[in-house]
Amino acid sequence: MWDSFLQGIMLSFGWQTIAMMALGVLLGILVGALPGFTTVMAMAILLPISFFLSPVVGIPFLIALTKGGIYGGSIPAILISIPGTGASVATTFDGPALTKKGQARKAMEMALFASFVGDMSSSVLTMLFIGPIALVALKIGPPELTALVLLSLIVISATCTGSLVKGLIMGVIGLLLSMIGQDPLGYMSRFTFNIFAIKAGIPMLPMLIGVFAIPEILTAVEKEAVSYISDKVDLSKVGERLKFKEFRRSFKTIMRSTGIGAAIGACPGVGQVVAAFVGYAAAVNASKHPETFGKGELEGVAAAEAANNAVNGPTLVPLLTLGIPGDNITAILLGAFIAQGLRPGPQLFAEQGPLMYAILMSMVIANVLFLFIGYLTIPLFARIVTIKKSVLLPLIAVFAFAGSYVYRSDPFDLIVLVIFGAFGYVCKKLHFDVTAMVMAFILWPILEYSFGQTLSLAQGNFFHYVAFDRPVAGLVFLITPVVSAFFWRKAMRKRHKPKT
Repeated sequence: MWDSFLQGIMLSFGWQTIAMMALGVLLGILVGALPGFTTVMAMAILLPISFFLSPVVGIPFLIALTKGGIYGGSIPAILISIPGTGASVATTFDGPALTKKGQARKAMEMALFASFVGDMSSSVLTMLFIGPIALVALKIGPPELTALVLLSLIVISATCTGSLVKGLIMGVIGLLLSMIGQDPLGYMSRFTFNIFAIKAGIPMLPMLIGVFAIPEILTAVEKEAVSYISDKVDLSKVGERLKFKEFRRSFKTIMRSTGIGAAIGACPGVGQVVAAFVGYAAAVNASKHPETFGKGELEGVAAAEAANNAVNGPTLVPLLTLGIPGDNITAILLGAFIAQGLRPGPQLFAEQGPLMYAILMSMVIANVLFLFIGYLTIPLFARIVTIKKSVLLPLIAVFAFAGSYVYRSDPFDLIVLVIFGAFGYVCKKLHFDVTAMVMAFILWPILEYSFGQTLSLAQGNFFHYVAFDRPVAGLVFLITPVVSAFFWRKAMRKRHKPKT
């Protein structure tokens, strides 16, 4: 393992890797700083770039893009009270109030430093523990993988935005879509209706760009304002820099939020938004002056930003060790792995150890890059929010179509892009979260294949085999209905809760 670790470190310091990560951080902050444009959309549109690079360059580029995007979302959240990404919603509680006080620069620097500490700490923890976790994962067989994927699908469907029923409906749609093409066991065609273009299944790349990017573009077009902010907003007065004693005063809060974010990141389907809210609530509860939160408290910005960035490292653990993406960002990252001919899972660590550790080390390097780039470009990106939509939207639409076509040069991919773009837009209007559909689309072939292997191993006595020969799988199967009932009960309580 140590040989792989050392080789991975050497690989990660290649100049091409560092140059592409710096570009990824810049693009991520740019997209994050634009209100209404999400990190997921940027990942979907720029995903094809990684296909033309080696894995040790392309995948770190996407990781750096994510880190820049999540931090970049805090800029409009602080300046104009519009979160650039969902992860920055909690930052709007105190950020705009600090801007009104003339302390926008302090707030943006606090967001940057808290994001760096949270992300760096969780990345180092991930590097330290992912090796032993991968060794444990190597002992996982088809029955355990079947049980874990099934449980993950239910948790992801239940924790997506919207109701539990809507999440499950989207999960079933994704499952049905993944069945189109060849079955993973016998390689027999199914549900293709003699259409040659879908004999190998629905292409993942145009589908991802369609459901994640096109709805965001159409939603931005719908709003008639020519710019993202009012012309009356004055961004010329950003105030003083953050002082060290102010950062030191918030350090305990940052570390608390880092722990919360890291723990939440390891749970599939929860993600940055929940981490930011929980981190912020914990800071309010622990504070000696909770009445100042919501009125321009630097600790409030630090708590939310440290928590949402601390999710980044641990969320890669289930992806890299088991091949299970925890959220929509890691689902797109899984697409990048598959396009490179790599299938994340315990075997990948055994077969491609140096590459895996190079990717993990790139998380640490990307954090250092985003600290320096973010600090130097704060004044620049503070102005990004003033760019007019008429300049950006056509460019993004061109990138979406070009990105879908360029990978296979197949016009059918453009049809897939348009169909799933329209589908994603309708889902957005009806408040259905497409994340559950994408997760089910990606995970169903794994579930079907491992379940088929389990049935073969059980030799016709599935329940006895799982209960007595594979007790860990049996335990996970046993708690799956309990977890489902928990989320169902939680959804019912939320539905019947009186509105205030």
